[in-house]
Amino acid sequence: MTSRRLAGALASGLLFTSAAAVAAEQRAAPLDFQGRMLLSVSDADMLASAYVDGRLGPREGRDSLSVVPLGGHARDLQAHEIEASNSVAGPPVALAATPDGRHAFVVETWASRPEGPAEAQTFADLRHGDRIAVVDLSTPSRPRVVQNLTLAERPDSVSVNAAGTLLAVTFHPAGAGRERPLALIPFDDGELGTPIYVEVPGLPEGNRLIHAEWHPEDDTLALVDSSDARLSFSRVSAAGEGFRLDAWGNGVQIGKAPYMARFAPDGRHLIVNNLYWGPDVEGTWNEAPRGDLVSIRLEAGQAADGGPRHALVSRAMTGVSPEGLAISPDGRFVVTTNLERSYLPYDDDRITWFSSLTLMTLDPESGQLTRIGDFPYDGILPEAAAFDASGRYLAVATYDHFDDRIAGGSIDFWRLAVDPLDPKPVLVKTNHKVPVTRGVHSLVLVR
Repeated sequence: MTSRRLAGALASGLLFTSAAAVAAEQRAAPLDFQGRMLLSVSDADMLASAYVDGRLGPREGRDSLSVVPLGGHARDLQAHEIEASNSVAGPPVALAATPDGRHAFVVETWASRPEGPAEAQTFADLRHGDRIAVVDLSTPSRPRVVQNLTLAERPDSVSVNAAGTLLAVTFHPAGAGRERPLALIPFDDGELGTPIYVEVPGLPEGNRLIHAEWHPEDDTLALVDSSDARLSFSRVSAAGEGFRLDAWGNGVQIGKAPYMARFAPDGRHLIVNNLYWGPDVEGTWNEAPRGDLVSIRLEAGQAADGGPRHALVSRAMTGVSPEGLAISPDGRFVVTTNLERSYLPYDDDRITWFSSLTLMTLDPESGQLTRIGDFPYDGILPEAAAFDASGRYLAVATYDHFDDRIAGGSIDFWRLAVDPLDPKPVLVKTNHKVPVTRGVHSLVLVR
């Protein structure tokens, strides 16, 4: 053996011995979930099975915003909760935070169950929500609701622009969305201003604008029309004392029952999930097939009128009902949280006693999505996920547990791992979790 190879072998041996000593001392696989805090909201009003049989079941606590300060060891993480009315009956974008992490916003899609003898028992007993809460996060262990602003009925989603100065809120057509599908709300010095309801270019009356997502760099909105499965872009500008939207480029047909959209970190591609729900599906969603993701490249070329031409460039299959969608900070991985049929009543023969995550790679240059695989786990209705700031770990919102002895829901932590002898990445569910109020359904990482 040459001296160089011998030195290498000795160094490897020393590293192995050192790593073994650390492992023996810590006796825990790595989990360094990075960021400043993790935010979630929980709908305490209903069992997951209410989606199927309409029975809300027993209430567990109050609707809540949970704040998990980060920086310590995963086993020491805990949630600090404050009451904030919200609902799981919508896309998992009922929560947003300003880029500086000082404030969070929670929309109330359905109001909380009334208490007392007339307490609601079925989903049909609930009334539409009509407000947005502003939460001060300056002390993460003591979040404070500092404003409740009345909105039009049944807000579906909320998003904050890159400057942290303007919110976009969409409304369900069964509420106010038929006449007022989108509101833009100024935010200044910790306070929301008057909502400005704007016309949305090209949106047919009565269609559901389910999500409006801001571009990561400028005041461009991606607009998801779930009724026609169509994606469009609009530029937002000031107009007198209000705002106006101007269509930017062409619309893109994207599949069936799209639910939410997320931009890649560099803003060059947009990812949208398709759930394949509808009146032509048995039970609308109860027997839906596998869903998929689509990737749309912004400004893929130039249209005949000289404007930008956006293009659908890739599609990849997910598990069943991929409601949640997360993209890693480097833009190279995408995860969906798949409900499967975990939310069905226990006595329904169609129930899957598992949910799943689907892991994909995303080529930042081409926008190509490549499916790696599905990763089932023991949990009910995982509505959302969020990568940590390093992109090596994932938080998943687990609405409820199959073991009824476990109270509440949880934020579960997963590891993006690689076998050194086989570089194909996998997702591994760790033993670490943070208990939160039952019904957790939206997640935001504050970096």
